Amino acid sequence: MKLATIGYERATQAEVIGRLKAAGVEVLIDVRAVAASRRAGFSKTLLSASLNEAGIGYVHLRELGTPKPGRIAARAGRVAEMHAIFKDHMVEPGAQLALAKATEMASERKVALLCYEADASGCHRTILARRICEELGCEIENL
Repeated sequence: MKLATIGYERATQAEVIGRLKAAGVEVLIDVRAVAASRRAGFSKTLLSASLNEAGIGYVHLRELGTPKPGRIAARAGRVAEMHAIFKDHMVEPGAQLALAKATEMASERKVALLCYEADASGCHRTILARRICEELGCEIENL
């Protein structure tokens, strides 16, 4: 079993949906704190509708997003600081509940975690993917 992750930083919506379909993803879990984007096609409503047309479900788990200070650190290239802020955030009850929901979904079907960064190693979704895969014994597949 594999858990996919995907970033849309340098991709079009069609490219992202194509990669998801090719990987057999059934549900996309949006792990952005703010599901809005200046990139065409990646704001919550339009992305959800386009995924549904492609036969892929969409769930936004805002509590699994990086808090604002972490997003600021990531934009400044301070990845270690962002990771520390995010790990502190993950002890919050809302984040724990959302992580449990994402883990349950990943145990039932092929899911992908979506965030902005193209490079998964510089994104909080890698922390989430590791936690889910530790729980489920699955592999991470960066699309």
